[in-house]
Amino acid sequence: MTSPDVSLWSRFRTRVRESSWAIDANDGIISTAGVLLGFAGAGAGDRLLLFTASATLLAGGLSAGGAKWAEVAAERETQLEMAQHEADQVARDPDGELAALASHWRERGLDATTAQAVAEQLMAHDPVAAQLDADYGVEEIMSRSAPWWAGVEAALAFMIGAAVPLLITYFAPVAIESWVILIAVVVSLTLTSLVAAGLGRLSALRMLRRSLIVGLGTMTVSYLAGLAFF
Repeated sequence: MTSPDVSLWSRFRTRVRESSWAIDANDGIISTAGVLLGFAGAGAGDRLLLFTASATLLAGGLSAGGAKWAEVAAERETQLEMAQHEADQVARDPDGELAALASHWRERGLDATTAQAVAEQLMAHDPVAAQLDADYGVEEIMSRSAPWWAGVEAALAFMIGAAVPLLITYFAPVAIESWVILIAVVVSLTLTSLVAAGLGRLSALRMLRRSLIVGLGTMTVSYLAGLAFF
């Protein structure tokens, strides 16, 4: 029997691989740091920088959460529409749907007899689910709460990332905080990229390279814009 700790860790790894938490956290880091360096290049003081970082954290987090909620809600609605379509198809032509399902399993490598037996068992258990899996690769329709949880996760990930440059702005003197923010952003992007790559079984080097290119490029452009316009 799997221990509770292992089970929880397994579920956590699954959530990490399925969600874009690292991307959202990196967006929070990069967006907030970019805005801060733009204002710093324009000569903004500590109070304005702190307000800017706080506003970016809140607005960016809510925006990221809202966008993710809308995206997942639309995906769930599409799944429901596909399920209704398959239910109608099964009701109109059950034999044709059974034959199509058996053909699907033959194409997956089963012999004709086994494919027919599998198709019959799946159709007897849950014909709509069987057709969704075969036709669209949908193993399970999202729950009603899935869009809300996805939105909350995205918002929290963004805000956690944005909190890094915000805390630096709060504690570091304005004379040195630009360099501290730059160093902290590089370190933070490195850590989130490596953790996400390890848990998601992705290429750590490619993920890190993309994150640093986007992060450093954004901050450089923002800082130069601040210098140019003020």
